Amino acid sequence: MIEIERKFWVAKEKWKPAGEGRKLVQGYLSVDPERTIRVRIVGEQAFITIKGKTEGIRRTEFEYKIPKSEGEILLNMCLYSPVEKIRFKEKIGDCVWEIDVFGGANQGLILAEVELEQDDQQIQLPAWVGKEVSGDVRFYNSYLAVHPFSFWQNKPI
Repeated sequence: MIEIERKFWVAKEKWKPAGEGRKLVQGYLSVDPERTIRVRIVGEQAFITIKGKTEGIRRTEFEYKIPKSEGEILLNMCLYSPVEKIRFKEKIGDCVWEIDVFGGANQGLILAEVELEQDDQQIQLPAWVGKEVSGDVRFYNSYLAVHPFSFWQNKPI
């Protein structure tokens, strides 16, 4: 499967949650830029995801549901501390936006992602969307696991 995704900084002062979020905890078994392997727990569900190298705003992605007990074991095997966040979803125009409010060592970071059908798909940008960070590796969750936002947040973006 090919994932086509754009990612944006969220203007905190303009965005207010439009519903309840879901807590996600995820860790990485591999953070190699050519392939990442992620374990994610959401509520009572767990998933393992394998992602290929990012090329522009697209990459290959395979995600499989696994038993939560196995997800917990795999999460403990991960290379770095897990990434914690609360995910909110909002439908704007024809797209569903996922807004991630990060916690733990990434506290203070809020990012929005939108998955697209094609690279050049036109999207309606919400008023709370800030700078696009799609190509900035610092905002990849795998990077945030190794280099938490709290370590570099005061440097220019």
